Amino acid sequence: MEILTDVPATILLIGSFLLLILLRLPIVFAIGISTIATTYYLGLPLQMVAQNMVKGLNVFVLLAVPFFVLAGDIMAAGGIADKLVNFANALVGWMRGGLAMVNILASMFFGGISGSSAADTTAIGSMLIPMMKKKGYEEGFSTAVTITGSVQGILVPPSHNMVIYALSAGGVSIGALFLAGMVPGVMLGLALMIYSYIVSRVKNYPTGDKFNLKNLLKCSWSATLGLGTVFIVVVGVIAGIFTATESAAVATAYAFLITFFVYRQIPLSEMGPILTRSMKTLGIVMILIGTSTAFGWLLAYLKVPALIAEAIFSVSSNHIVIMLIINVFLLFMGMLMDMSSLILICTPILLPIAKQIGIDPVHFGVIMVLNLGIGLLTPPVGSTLFLGSAISGVSIEKIAKSSLPFLAVMLVMLMIITFIPEVSMTMPRLLMD
Repeated sequence: MEILTDVPATILLIGSFLLLILLRLPIVFAIGISTIATTYYLGLPLQMVAQNMVKGLNVFVLLAVPFFVLAGDIMAAGGIADKLVNFANALVGWMRGGLAMVNILASMFFGGISGSSAADTTAIGSMLIPMMKKKGYEEGFSTAVTITGSVQGILVPPSHNMVIYALSAGGVSIGALFLAGMVPGVMLGLALMIYSYIVSRVKNYPTGDKFNLKNLLKCSWSATLGLGTVFIVVVGVIAGIFTATESAAVATAYAFLITFFVYRQIPLSEMGPILTRSMKTLGIVMILIGTSTAFGWLLAYLKVPALIAEAIFSVSSNHIVIMLIINVFLLFMGMLMDMSSLILICTPILLPIAKQIGIDPVHFGVIMVLNLGIGLLTPPVGSTLFLGSAISGVSIEKIAKSSLPFLAVMLVMLMIITFIPEVSMTMPRLLMD
């Protein structure tokens, strides 16, 4: 069946958006300007743009995002990263290439607190990249380990990107998404550790101190207190004690108490700067959600999702081919745009296609988040790649080259997660059905 749409308006919307992106205009302005210009061209009331922006933000579940961001910022500032690194070192630091293993494992732990690849790279990388260089690791390898390991943080709970996906998908359980991301996050970490171990054996990177059970028990106690935020979120939501939003608020209160009254590495006066940093992050996230919602409304008005679905199904009706096309599309877009905005824009377009071929919305959420997480590491817009360069002082080109084998490992994991649904879906089915 032929789908009728306004071709000039569609070209104006998508073309102006891509042009503004190529001109390096901030993503929020690119989305907003293209949306307003196309709305004006169509002769629609401009207040509809504002109405849809407000509609996108006026969602109760969205309150979880600021709480998760604040909880992560509090714990990051309060010295939890040091304790997680010490814990990871006690667990795996004795192995060949131990610091690389520690880096990845600490990223997995810290990701369960911050839910952010950027926060993970900053906290872990600032400590371990200089340490790895000093011990004889190549600087490109050290940075590549850090930035690729940080992607675990957007898979394991509490990931605010999962909350944004749930919002975009409409009615998908946040608790199920949190559970679905846990096994893929751990598997990704293990795959990166295996590759790092192989490289460490080949290049004869050093081992750390011998395994010490007493030291492990000592380090595990202080680290476990910090990881309590993950326990609160996951167990609270699964057991039905809290909603996702309530669990985020409780986790924030817990993070505040642990940071300022148990760890006590920073004074209470630091709460002001922490709130300032959180507000800056939230300002970016919220305006992205608002403008992306308006952009998505216009895409739906112009029937762009139906056109894309028709184009994909005209190529093949095989679910493997369709998922490969979707993955390639997301990988390409992830190289050009911010992760949160892509989730908001692409979910209403691609999720109906995935549903038609039998992909569960929870499973698709994990696929999308990991896929776009890889985009954080790829030029020209990879924010985590640039952050890793800024922290380490290593050039983008050198890090990108050193990251290629790690990216290959991540792509293999993406294919496993895409085509073996049980990897993502076993835990939600066991614990939430």
